[in-house]
Amino acid sequence: MPDKSKSPNPKIGDEAVQAKTGKNWQGWFAVLDKAHAKKMNHTEIATYLYEKQKLDSWWAQMVAVTYEQTRGLRQKHERPGGYEISVSKVIPVPLSSLYKSWMDEKVRGSWLKEKGLTVRKSITNKSMRVTWGDNKTSLEVYFCPKGDSKAQVVVQHTKLANLTEAEKMKKYWKEKLEKLNGVLGK
Repeated sequence: MPDKSKSPNPKIGDEAVQAKTGKNWQGWFAVLDKAHAKKMNHTEIATYLYEKQKLDSWWAQMVAVTYEQTRGLRQKHERPGGYEISVSKVIPVPLSSLYKSWMDEKVRGSWLKEKGLTVRKSITNKSMRVTWGDNKTSLEVYFCPKGDSKAQVVVQHTKLANLTEAEKMKKYWKEKLEKLNGVLGK
């Protein structure tokens, strides 16, 4: 397996970027530096990559974010509307049981003690949007079947104030999803 630790994006190494886009990370950074991307906002960088460099939308976003982070224009977890984290867990229960563990307040209270959550919108066994107890941040929760007896939950916590809060909430959600796994796994 290639060593991704030297890559500007630890999740995607140079070989993968080269194979999918025709350039490695340093090649894209040179293109963006020449285009004066340090003076552009995120949308302008991604649009430039999409329209002028003909990257598909996913790669345009990935290259733009990695460039911004590498050049000190954006911190880890930073998004235009604040900071955002994502945590996922596959749990050995049917999809409907996993969904219920979020929707049913009594069941939810057995693994998540946070008060004041407001479910704004939900699609049964698919997703929900929740206002967090602080009334400042939000959750987007997604549910996905992983076979007859397993399902995945993905929690995106958005509108976080700063990197410290984002890192704290990432740890928090990892712990809570482990607790949920323990509660449902009984």
